Amino acid sequence: QVQRVESGGGLVQPGGSLRLSCAVSGVIVSRVTMAWYRQPPGELRELVATITAGGNTDSIHSVKGRFTISRDNAKNTVYLQMNSLKPEDTAVYYCNTNPPLRSWGQGTQVTVSS
Repeated sequence: QVQRVESGGGLVQPGGSLRLSCAVSGVIVSRVTMAWYRQPPGELRELVATITAGGNTDSIHSVKGRFTISRDNAKNTVYLQMNSLKPEDTAVYYCNTNPPLRSWGQGTQVTVSS
C-alpha cells in the first residue's frame, strides 16, 4: 500500500519561501514519475510540478522560476522548494505519482498572506 506524508506547509508572507516534503512508502520514488499537486480553496486540484524517474523536472507556467521539485532517493522523499510565494499559491499541496494513484495523502496547507 502506497502512503505519502506531506509536511512543511504553513503561513508565509508574500515573497517568502517554504520547502515541502513528501515521505513516501510503498513505491520507490526514483522509479516512477512523482508530482506535486495543489488544490486552492473552492477549486479543482491541479498538477504543479513533476520529476521523472530519470530526474527530468517540469512545472506549470505560473510557478516556473519560483518552484523547484527534487527528490532524495536514499530517504525516498520528494521535495518542493517554493520561493517568491504569491497569494495565489495558497492551496493544500499534495504529492502523488503522475498519473496519480487513486488514494491521496492528507496534504499540507500553504497560506500566503500578509
